[in-house]
Amino acid sequence: MIVSASRRTDIPAFYSEWFMNRVKAGYCAVPNPFNIKQVGYVSLRPDEVEAIVFWTRNPAPLMARLAELNARGFDYYFLFTLVNNPREIDPYSPSLEKAVAVFHELADRIGPERVIWRYDPIFLSSITPISYHIDNYCTIAEKLAGSTRRSFISFVDDYRKASGRMETLRRSGVEIQPSRVAGLAEVEPLVAELVRIAGLYDIELLSCAEKLDLSPLGVAPGKCIDDALIQRLFKVNVAGRKDPSQRKECGCVMSREIGMYDSCLFGCCYCYATRNFELARRNHRAHDPTSPSLLGRFDAVAPVGGEVKKKNCTSTARQLKLF
Repeated sequence: MIVSASRRTDIPAFYSEWFMNRVKAGYCAVPNPFNIKQVGYVSLRPDEVEAIVFWTRNPAPLMARLAELNARGFDYYFLFTLVNNPREIDPYSPSLEKAVAVFHELADRIGPERVIWRYDPIFLSSITPISYHIDNYCTIAEKLAGSTRRSFISFVDDYRKASGRMETLRRSGVEIQPSRVAGLAEVEPLVAELVRIAGLYDIELLSCAEKLDLSPLGVAPGKCIDDALIQRLFKVNVAGRKDPSQRKECGCVMSREIGMYDSCLFGCCYCYATRNFELARRNHRAHDPTSPSLLGRFDAVAPVGGEVKKKNCTSTARQLKLF
């Protein structure tokens, strides 16, 4: 089993205490975001977890606990998002200087192959045109040289949850380019330069769940949760079946997700995982690091005969307006 921590929120940045409490408990509970009466049990026992994949913009709060994860026998790697967009787009992400310093520290501790740089998603607009991304990617790649071996890119999707924020951005005078409907020729100048820059710094450039086929430009489809990488890094074989719960363009293999929506505080305008940032802040304030679930107080026991049993516990999901 591979644990994803998490596509839905930034656990290392905002919920590292909860995560370590669940590691000590040996499991966590994850309600189905579309049916809170269904609560999944996810083992966090090292003998049942082949690898943990962390998704984050700021792993610093979790880094002090990596020695404990190592001592418990966990294997893991990080998908580190570092895009350096203007504050109108990514208002609360760490500064470039802070993010680069943390990236280097993490790579020094666990190795550059286990810290994967996500320049993702690429948001094309009047304040972040192609020229901006070429210069920006080059600046970051130079600063990360030697601290990563792989970089993911994709173009921003139009998510319903982000539509209101996009409209607010437009009203403020920012023209947003519909990159997702663009043809390959329209993004070729950008992608070709990113391929060239990545090559200068010995970085493998891959795409992430990208609808456009970038392979003619030298960018193969990648897997953020990658069975081949896990086998190479940790010498374990994992089932290489594509995760059916992800988009058809996503190449990730199956994993168990432990995050919950509406809980990230970074406030990125294009975010697919947060409907409302004030809701996310309320949920974070109500978060209990001792709870079996990230938000509310859902619980479940280990499956018996393939069936997960829900424990009797008080759920505060409706009060928190999670769903």
